[in-house]
Amino acid sequence: MRVILAEDSTLLREGLLRLLVEEGHEVPAAVGDGPALVEAVAAHGPDIVVVDVRMPPTHTDEGLRAALEIRRRWPAVKVLVLSQYVEKRYATELMSGDVEGVGYLLKDRVAQVADFLDALDRVGAGGAAFDPEVVRQLLARTTQLDPLARLTPRERDVLERMAQGLTNASIAQAMHVSQSAVEKHVNSLFDKLQLSHQTGYSRRVLAVLRFLES
Repeated sequence: MRVILAEDSTLLREGLLRLLVEEGHEVPAAVGDGPALVEAVAAHGPDIVVVDVRMPPTHTDEGLRAALEIRRRWPAVKVLVLSQYVEKRYATELMSGDVEGVGYLLKDRVAQVADFLDALDRVGAGGAAFDPEVVRQLLARTTQLDPLARLTPRERDVLERMAQGLTNASIAQAMHVSQSAVEKHVNSLFDKLQLSHQTGYSRRVLAVLRFLES
């Protein structure tokens, strides 16, 4: 894949650059701020961008705002956020639209290099990859009016794992239940959240993020 990096830490940026090149990816640009990322995407047309949240000049949310602009101007470009922080406002906006080809990982929770590479491949292929902690922090914003309140505890458990991009088989293994049981939970929560098939959208992730649409 053609990957553009946006990370203000020189050491981390160079480390990721070398890792990606060693894995056979092409990295036409590695930049240190949000505006430079947008310019690089316009110039090089990558398949995916890997972007930090807090970058110069204010070190607040430049990376996520750049990611949103990229998704708006070049919807075919995939976005993998790699950060130490969950910036809820713009994360909500990023994840409440078409979430295919979107991921959000927390740096301190990426235990293995293989985990990062797997997430990169998954998002690059049009899937989703969300750290469970990101999902939990966003779900914490829900209220009693949230449609997710209609789900059973078991269905919510399935829902969190779906948001991580896990397949039904992987969820079944993690929860120590049969795959058919997981499929029943998935179909039930789709019905409760009134999610029909929508071309170009991932029902599996939209189910988790439905409450973010308001």
